[in-house]
Amino acid sequence: MTTTDGGRQAEPAVESEAQHLLELSRRRAELLESINFLGHALAAPVASGPIRWVQNVSSALMELSGDFREHVELTEGPAGLYARVNSASPRLSHQVDRLIQDHKTLTGLISDLLTLVGRAAVSFARGDSMRSDVDEVRERGTALLSALARHRQRGSDLMYEGYSVDIGGQD
Repeated sequence: MTTTDGGRQAEPAVESEAQHLLELSRRRAELLESINFLGHALAAPVASGPIRWVQNVSSALMELSGDFREHVELTEGPAGLYARVNSASPRLSHQVDRLIQDHKTLTGLISDLLTLVGRAAVSFARGDSMRSDVDEVRERGTALLSALARHRQRGSDLMYEGYSVDIGGQD
């Protein structure tokens, strides 16, 4: 057991770090579930009912939006992952900056898709041009899913480099 200069035990900080990483892992799994839920909703057949289809897509997208907002808070917050990584491994700050930019881009894509899904719901309710609305929602939804996959890959790389590999100059 290590102690600080004042003789206090330093393990609570290690436990806190471990708890933080466990929470990140749990939230990451929730976000993946939301991503998969949206993917399934987008891929579902529309022929069984366009109103039901758009409602399912909307529900999945709302869940994803909430989970993504929590992800941003957990990673970008003052005691979040990115602050911890920047403090422990300043060499990774460029990767952190890229992930923060991803958050802005992804938040915009989610917002735009929510708007589009709302418009599609109105079109379906009126009986208007269903096929083009479905195609556009699917196209933008698929683009969002692809962007989220790339963001998750970059996040995994950051976690690996920040917590599993020490390539600093210390001996």
